[in-house]
Amino acid sequence: MAGTKQKVKAIVTGATGMVGEGVLMECLRHPDVEQVLVVSRRPCGVTHPKLKEIIHSNFHDLTPIEEELRGYNACYFCLGVSSVGMSEADYTRVTYDLTMHVAGLLAGLNPDMVFCYVTGSGTDSTEKGSRMWARVKGKTENDLMKLPFRRAFMFRPCYMHPTKGQTRVPKWASAVTWLYPLLRPVFPNHLITLRQVGLAMIQTSYTAYERHILDPKDIIALAKEGGGQPY
Repeated sequence: MAGTKQKVKAIVTGATGMVGEGVLMECLRHPDVEQVLVVSRRPCGVTHPKLKEIIHSNFHDLTPIEEELRGYNACYFCLGVSSVGMSEADYTRVTYDLTMHVAGLLAGLNPDMVFCYVTGSGTDSTEKGSRMWARVKGKTENDLMKLPFRRAFMFRPCYMHPTKGQTRVPKWASAVTWLYPLLRPVFPNHLITLRQVGLAMIQTSYTAYERHILDPKDIIALAKEGGGQPY
C-alpha cells in the first residue's frame, strides 16, 4: 500500500487543543516531517527548528496570509468545537463554513496536498439523522471529499489517549486517563492514542489506503504501517 516517500510539509490547525497538540508533537519528532506550519488564533507555546507559527484571528478569511500557505503537501485539521449549547446555524458556521473555507483555499494553493480532518465516531454521512452535530460533521466530510486534494481522509476516533508531556488536556480527559491501560485490552480496536492519530496522519502521505473514512481500527492500522506503537 505504500507510495513513494517524500518529505512531509504539514499545516496543523487546532494546536492549542488536546488533539492538535498531540498531532503536532508527533510531527515535530517524526523524521519524515520536514516542516510544520501551525496556524492558530493564539500562540501554541512550542518552539522547534521545524516549526513556524502564524497567529491569525479570523479563519473565515485567510486572504491576508494566503501566500504563506503555499508549498505544503499535508494539512492535519484538528480545529473544532463542541456543539453543546449551540444552535445549528452557529455550529454550522464554526464547523462547516470555517472548515470548507480553509480547505477550499488550501486545495487551490496546494493540489498535491493530503487533507486529514478530525470528526468523530457517530458522524452522519447521510446528513439526515436526528443529531445536529453529526449531520453537520457529515456534510463537512462529504464536501471535503469533493475538493481536488490528492487525497482526503476523515478521522473518526472515539476516545483518544493523550501523549505524555501534553499540557493542553481538559480536566475531564485527565480524570479518566488512568482507565486507558485497563480498558485497552478489552476494546483494542476502539481506544486509541494521540500518538497513533499523529502517526496515521503522517502515514496518509505515503499510502493508498482503500478507505477515506477512518474509524479507530483504520487509524491503528495506518499508525502500524508507519512503525508506531500504541504507547
